[in-house]
Amino acid sequence: MARPKSRFVCQSCAESFLRWEGQCPACGQWNTLVETVVHEPSRSERAMARGVTAGSAAPAGLAAIADADLLRLRFGIAELDRVLGGGLVPGSLVLVGGEPGIGKSTLLLQAAAGLTRNPLGNVPGPVRDR
Repeated sequence: MARPKSRFVCQSCAESFLRWEGQCPACGQWNTLVETVVHEPSRSERAMARGVTAGSAAPAGLAAIADADLLRLRFGIAELDRVLGGGLVPGSLVLVGGEPGIGKSTLLLQAAAGLTRNPLGNVPGPVRDR
C-alpha cells in the first residue's frame, strides 16, 4: 500500500505546495498553509471516472433512442399540450417558472382540471387527517 501523500494548501487563496512555509508564496498571507492528505486514485478509479470500462456501450444519437409513441396525457389546453410535445409523459417532471403574478398557479390548476377530464388522468384529491 502506498504511503499517503500530503500537500500544504493555503486557506486564503487555495494554492497548494509540497512543503510548509510561514508565508504563502502566492498571496503573501502568513500562517495560512494547512497540511492536507491527497488521495491519489488508482488506475481503475481513473478509468471509471472517464467512463472507460470493459464492454462499455457506444454513444447513440438522441433520434435513435427517442420513443415518439409514448403515452401522453393531454391537458385540454392546446398551447400547453403543444409546448410539452403533445401532453404530459407519465413519470416526467415539468418545471414551470415565471415572474410573480404571471399566472403559474392558475395555469397548473387549469391543467389539473384538464387531467381529471382525461380518462387516463388521475389527480389526487386533498389529503385529510384521520
